[in-house]
Amino acid sequence: MDVAVILLVVLLGLIVVAAWYALRWVGMRRGGGVSVALRWNPDNARAGWHLGIGRYEGEMFAWYRVWSLRTGPDRVFDRNALVIADRRDPAGTEAYAVPPDASVLRCVSPDGTPIEISMGPGALTGFLSWLESAPPGRGIRRAG
Repeated sequence: MDVAVILLVVLLGLIVVAAWYALRWVGMRRGGGVSVALRWNPDNARAGWHLGIGRYEGEMFAWYRVWSLRTGPDRVFDRNALVIADRRDPAGTEAYAVPPDASVLRCVSPDGTPIEISMGPGALTGFLSWLESAPPGRGIRRAG
């Protein structure tokens, strides 16, 4: 097989993958997604940040990793099960791995597993409002 043909096939493959990522990114942003970085297992010094898009889907906050071929979310958080344990500014080189002007929230799931979520000021305001609010009708007793 000719080297030029092999290079052409590889180049076309790269173009298809790049187009897939671009369309996925634009589609998630248009659907109400916000830039969010996650770090699971934050107590491990080697744990790194992963960039993605977060979307509110009813009672769930779905997170889609930027560099993933999955069509569904990579992580899903239930509003009723997520508790914020701490809030801080990014430290040291973290500022390069999270969205601009971001804050870092340390959250704990019901089983005690910590996770850190980082987002910019506008996204943070929306996230905290979503987390603290209750959908209409929940917790309201019916008149007897």
